[in-house]
Amino acid sequence: MPLNKLEQRLFELTGQLLAFNEEAYGQFVDITNAEDYEVDFYGEVKPFADRVKKAADEWEPLARDWVMENKPKYLYPIQIKNTFENIEMTSVIAWQKDTKPKRFKERIKSIEYVLAYLLEQLNGSH
Repeated sequence: MPLNKLEQRLFELTGQLLAFNEEAYGQFVDITNAEDYEVDFYGEVKPFADRVKKAADEWEPLARDWVMENKPKYLYPIQIKNTFENIEMTSVIAWQKDTKPKRFKERIKSIEYVLAYLLEQLNGSH
């Protein structure tokens, strides 16, 4: 059975957020930590954070409702809330030189785990 319209939108948004998560990680690892890097808040950070926020704001209620309704194993509404908060945070701190690398990478992995697992559950539910 194919995904319904809301599930299809949730699938698309989850994929988008996964891509944004990878982009934030790449920014932090490859660019932010370069010695001569100067951050352009209005040219880089704000546009990226705004795109992430727009997708995350639409994703969070869809994901939370889907998890509450479908009750997938090992995925709970609190994880959706925490993932939403982590996504918003990493979309900004990826540009900050004083961001702690270990903590940042843990956040990125946590986001990736929840989003990838949600995609897997959406695929498997039909």
